[in-house]
Amino acid sequence: MTDPQVSGSIPQSPLAIKALLLGDRLDTAGLERKDMIAATPFAFRIGLSGFVALFRYGAVVFSGLSHEEEKALLESLLPRITGKLSAYEEETAQIIPGSDDQNDQVPPGGPIHLRALEPERVLVIADVLAKSVALAHYERRIGAFFRVVEPLAQTLATNGKLPRDRTSILKLIGESLIVSHRMAARVAVDDKPDILWDRVDLERLYARMEDEYELKERATTLADKVETVQNTASALTDLIDAQRSLRLELTVVVLIAVEIAITFYDLYFLHR
Repeated sequence: MTDPQVSGSIPQSPLAIKALLLGDRLDTAGLERKDMIAATPFAFRIGLSGFVALFRYGAVVFSGLSHEEEKALLESLLPRITGKLSAYEEETAQIIPGSDDQNDQVPPGGPIHLRALEPERVLVIADVLAKSVALAHYERRIGAFFRVVEPLAQTLATNGKLPRDRTSILKLIGESLIVSHRMAARVAVDDKPDILWDRVDLERLYARMEDEYELKERATTLADKVETVQNTASALTDLIDAQRSLRLELTVVVLIAVEIAITFYDLYFLHR
């Protein structure tokens, strides 16, 4: 694994940090620059106090930027976004620096207290916020899937009627498979940030951030919901296929009966 090349420092002052999910994929190739802070994720400075981290699964995390700098950053990234979202998912947090004799603290629902605003610590926070916005986006998508599946299941339970549009159900299964693949292959919630390979002392900060944003619990719940959607949609398509097979078999039986009737009819008249 390539070690992130972290260097430099961030001004010791309170700051807000924001994470946005811009799309399905963010191409970071060819963005190397002199003020680069880390390679994985790709992080760099803007101006004196600006910090930016780019994640390949479509998330960008930044802090210390003016409104104009934020707007310019997002505009520069748009050509590199695949599957741009119509509405960005957003997560914000407040970081308050402390002193060297204090420990990193992540109180529930409150600001994040750091011993120092050094790049390594901010990278840990950026990693968690980026995963959190990705989870929020996929949670929203799966919620939309449930709103589609539930009426179909309710109609089946109430009236015993199956939906006629098998194609839409298959599309639903495909969408859920995409969510499952992207969560496992791109976001990889269970994977720790690369910076922890060099800074083992930041393991506790990451664990606290992970607990505060409930990354593992949300990922597990999301996986269960994806599986439920897939199982429900698969059951509906199987029932539709079985119903079609029954209709086809009845049609074949009717055709055979008609053919037999015609045969007997011909034999009767030929005999006469």
